Amino acid sequence: MKPASDKRALAFILLAMLIDSMGFGIVMPVLPQLLVELTGVSVSQATRQAGWLLVTFAALQFACSPLLGALSDRFGRRPVLLLSMFAFSLNYVLMAAAPDLAWLFLGRAIAGISGALYAPANAYIADITPPQARAQRFGLVGAAFGLGFILGPALGGLIGQFGTRAPFYVAGALAGLNVIFGFFALPESLAPQNRRAFSLARANPFGALRALARHKGVLPIIAVLVLWNLSVQVYPTTWAFWATLRFDFSPAEIGATLAYTGLLMASVQIFLTGRIVSAFGEQRAALFGFVSLIIPFLLYMIIDKGWMVYAVGLLAFFQGVGGPALNALISQRVPSNAQGELQGGVASLNGLAAIVGPWAFTETLSRATAPGLAHPFAGAAFVLAAAIAACALLLFLFVTRKPAAVPQPDAVA
Repeated sequence: MKPASDKRALAFILLAMLIDSMGFGIVMPVLPQLLVELTGVSVSQATRQAGWLLVTFAALQFACSPLLGALSDRFGRRPVLLLSMFAFSLNYVLMAAAPDLAWLFLGRAIAGISGALYAPANAYIADITPPQARAQRFGLVGAAFGLGFILGPALGGLIGQFGTRAPFYVAGALAGLNVIFGFFALPESLAPQNRRAFSLARANPFGALRALARHKGVLPIIAVLVLWNLSVQVYPTTWAFWATLRFDFSPAEIGATLAYTGLLMASVQIFLTGRIVSAFGEQRAALFGFVSLIIPFLLYMIIDKGWMVYAVGLLAFFQGVGGPALNALISQRVPSNAQGELQGGVASLNGLAAIVGPWAFTETLSRATAPGLAHPFAGAAFVLAAAIAACALLLFLFVTRKPAAVPQPDAVA
């Protein structure tokens, strides 16, 4: 691929990830209010409903990610990426027009199917990037998510003043514009000779995992990444509700804290991830990320002043290194013509984590802050997140004791 085409393709991928997270970030500040408007329940009860919306998204992502990953290995990344972005746009338009809770669930179902964008997008990055530079580019993908959480909540707080539906229309329009850009700017990254036959037996969560199990040392590292992603589910699933219950933050204040956190994450992933990985290697960079993940969880449990959210955010600054470092470690253990299958399997398991996470974290927060409790505890969800992250760290230390084997290519179509 020519350098100019490479840059345009990377721009599309990063915009897709940015719009994905920004679209969700835009609606986060208004989601508690919208659920209360549609259902008439309390904020504590709305937390539970938000959890089930996220479970719906994650369940379909779990089922469909290996399918889209396998399709991208067979037909190329470009058509799968463009169709996924189009479905994202449709999802937000449906949610904007939702007359009741059922329509919100329909929108999240469509988003779950297209949420497998993660698989072909990361496979595309692996296609066009040499192994030694993948952590840096996966860091840019993470930075796009971080920037989305800067721009999304900030825009959501402002646009939400025009109504709880307005942010959904804006998110849908942004996704649609990126489809148009990608149609003209995105070349195919997977050469025909590197494609392989589509197999339905492999294009499902369990088949994908069986196929990946052939590559030594892959599944344990995937398990670490899934536990990592499960622990950070505490942020998108409970942050707005935790901030409302703990500090009585307004939507604008919630948006400000999310924007601040996103700015810190994006900064480290844009400017420091590549340097840290180059200096210390993926394994030590991941360990650094774990420390910056667990300590803030413990502090969010106990802080009791709103300004402390910003202080703890500074300590969480470097956790943005962990995810890209882990993803780079995994991609180096799988051959080039199986990157779509790998990222589909990873996305599917992350979808499974996103099924368990929203239910577990929102249920924990809802029960710990239920009306009538003598001692409500808004930090309960962060207790669970810290425990999950600690388990991921212990597993990582165990499975990285020995160097990984060199991957051998799979048979092509």
